[in-house]
Amino acid sequence: MSKGKVIVGMSGGVDSSVAAIVLKNQGYEVEGLYMRNWDSFANSEYNGAPVGKTGICPQEEDYNDAKAVCDKLGIPLHRKDFVKEYYDYVFEYFLDELKKGRTPNPDIMCNKYIKFDQFAKEAEKLGADYIATGHYCRLDDGIFKRAIDDNKDQTYFLSQVSKEQLKNVLFPIGDMLKPDVRKIAEQYDLITAKKKDSTGICFIGERNLTNFLSNYLPTTPGDIVNIDTKEVIGKHIGLMYYTIGQRRGLDIGGTNERMFVVGKDLNKNILYICIGEDNDYLITDSCIVEDINYLGNEKITKCTAKFRYRQKDVDVEVERLSDNEIIVKYPQGVKRVTPGQACVLYDGEKCLGGGIIKEVRKNNKKLWYLY
Repeated sequence: MSKGKVIVGMSGGVDSSVAAIVLKNQGYEVEGLYMRNWDSFANSEYNGAPVGKTGICPQEEDYNDAKAVCDKLGIPLHRKDFVKEYYDYVFEYFLDELKKGRTPNPDIMCNKYIKFDQFAKEAEKLGADYIATGHYCRLDDGIFKRAIDDNKDQTYFLSQVSKEQLKNVLFPIGDMLKPDVRKIAEQYDLITAKKKDSTGICFIGERNLTNFLSNYLPTTPGDIVNIDTKEVIGKHIGLMYYTIGQRRGLDIGGTNERMFVVGKDLNKNILYICIGEDNDYLITDSCIVEDINYLGNEKITKCTAKFRYRQKDVDVEVERLSDNEIIVKYPQGVKRVTPGQACVLYDGEKCLGGGIIKEVRKNNKKLWYLY
């Protein structure tokens, strides 16, 4: 007897492929749904984006791979365009954040507005009892937890998905290690078994970021200033192309010293850098976080946090400012906390939720060089 109907988000990658296998073996009625979220030609004139190995665009390659997997597993594959929804809810957010001098994470918004909203609604139309994805995370009696594979854990990217959205969601590979996922795909002789994991922002892909963004935002060059000496030491190509803590790509000649981006003056169009990775300008001790999404205890006072993906957990103290804002304090000091990025809170293996970094502070003061 079937455990119910599950619509799996099939991306054309190995993780969603194995998610479908696991669910089918567990006795669910499984169907796939491929999401097309970006129109490369219409939205960016393709702008030099590489074609795939088969001579077609990567999105179509991914669909073909997803179709091949579903055919081999004997499950139907549906296809749905969310191009307009993605542009409205994710891409315009991305552009607006860049205009503010912040560093957005569109993948987080894609999960919130597309994969666990628009996708879920489409799955409901298809008669789904559940939806499932190949994300590395776990749901245990309604408690949202990190994946068993610390190296692949994706709770950071799902921190804006609400409790309501997580109802009737399955994460079949959250308790598996990545090498084991690939082994299963190999056992089933799937085309995705050795496929390289996708990285980076989906709508940019392998393209040159500068060329891509120039289609949407004006490029305004300006001065690069050493924040310690106030000396102009170079020219930047536009503040939107830099993020706090960035070291590579500054294109400043005549020195072998390690330089890091520490701030942006939007009014004067100045990019501030410092010298040395332990420079005090890189270190802050608190931040204000907005758009809070609670997945655990809303009365959090002490926990750990990540201010960017791959970062080690940081001990923090949390103070609630309003229903929508908290201040997160880390008196020990943390480098490269960046406005626009997500602050995600944890209690051990539990993900408590998170929000978007609105303002970074030091000694109870907003930092003038960051805005």
